[in-house]
Amino acid sequence: MSNETNSIPMQDKIPQWFEAIVGKEGKAFSGLKDFRASALADFNRLGFPHKKMEKWRNTDLRNTLPFDYSMSTHDFLMKDILGEVFECDVHELDSYVMNLYKGRFVYKEKPLHVLDGGVIVGSLSAAFDQYPDLVKQHFGKYASTEKNAFNALNTAMFLDGLFVYVPKNIVVEKPFQLINAVGTVDEVFVQNRNLIILEENSAITLIHCDDSYNYKRSFTNSLTEIVLGANASIDHYRLQNINNNSSLVSSIAVEQARDSRLSTNSIILNGGLIRNETYVKLNGEGANADILGVYLADKNQHIDNQVYVDHAVPHCTSNELFKGILDDYARAVFNGHILVRKDAQKTLAFQNNANIILTDKAMINTKPFLEIYADDVKCSHGATVGQLDENALFYIRQRGISEDNARMLLMYAFAADVTHEIKIDTLRERVEDMVKKRLRGELSICDQCVLQCSSPEKYNFEIDMSKI
Repeated sequence: MSNETNSIPMQDKIPQWFEAIVGKEGKAFSGLKDFRASALADFNRLGFPHKKMEKWRNTDLRNTLPFDYSMSTHDFLMKDILGEVFECDVHELDSYVMNLYKGRFVYKEKPLHVLDGGVIVGSLSAAFDQYPDLVKQHFGKYASTEKNAFNALNTAMFLDGLFVYVPKNIVVEKPFQLINAVGTVDEVFVQNRNLIILEENSAITLIHCDDSYNYKRSFTNSLTEIVLGANASIDHYRLQNINNNSSLVSSIAVEQARDSRLSTNSIILNGGLIRNETYVKLNGEGANADILGVYLADKNQHIDNQVYVDHAVPHCTSNELFKGILDDYARAVFNGHILVRKDAQKTLAFQNNANIILTDKAMINTKPFLEIYADDVKCSHGATVGQLDENALFYIRQRGISEDNARMLLMYAFAADVTHEIKIDTLRERVEDMVKKRLRGELSICDQCVLQCSSPEKYNFEIDMSKI
């Protein structure tokens, strides 16, 4: 293991955490202990990532890992923690709301529910117990542990997470909203694991919120596997707003069959260190993936987006659009990698990363990349880094708008290319309100939560649009 990680206090705790976790798993988890042990061996071989590794050379974990984090491996009664569960209601959003608490799925009556049409939703650990064959058919098949240390650590140490199974020909109209909010008296290390299975012709919407409701330090490692059957569809959102003392590594791995459709949109509003990893394999002809993101960072915040799209078969399409606005000393990273395999003819793949830098101290490292082995494809990639358009700023100010409001309007319009793609009207309106607040520096922790998203109040620019 690298010397880069020798000073990490929790390094010595991992073996005892591992033994505490596997020691409680019963017969339903048969085989999982060996699976966990193999993943732990991969992690021990890899160690925590560091800047000498190519994929991590622009993201430094040395200021986030060397803390004496705790991990809640002990059991607790659900009735004892319901009062601590974070309530985050986007105004007028009708959704199935589910919570994770210190890595565990929270429930009042039972951990798994069967909805109309045979849809199963609830605790992943309970799904291992009640539907072992279904879970084992997909669990760990799409997120590799051999080269990814955080995938390996999550596979070895996860406690629980969200499980969703949608049978053939079932479309769930009501969104699922998963809330992982960290805000305890301890500095916690959290491992969440989610598995989403959509069979042929099925469809869901999933809103995944990572929040914090105090300034306590935490480190969350979240891994989600999504498998889309033929002509299945998922509309997926990552909403991330954590405090500046906390870190989040959020990874999703998606396997797509023929004619399946993935739409994933990451809205990153706040966080000390956030790294999103998205791995998509287009493994059936006619599959499509839209991968979008917007990130707003200031102070000393660090945002890292890693996207890998594997065009494994012909006649598939993918589109990536990421936009960032950086202020103060903020840092951001974008690495986009599109692989077009030899037989993946008629591929359409597009990738774009655009950034606005508001100070000479902020920095973006962007690397869009195409790896193409087929000769009948249409692919493009690009990246831009610049400041606000002075001509546009001048044009707006000539219509009686103050400089501050003109700058806000331009930045909001820049981010709106991504936020406008949110398909749920109430969610889009709330996210756009939060973006406006964030650009004004008004999005901060209140007495109840970071997002203040249970409030119906709207935040509008004081701009007389009739003057434009």
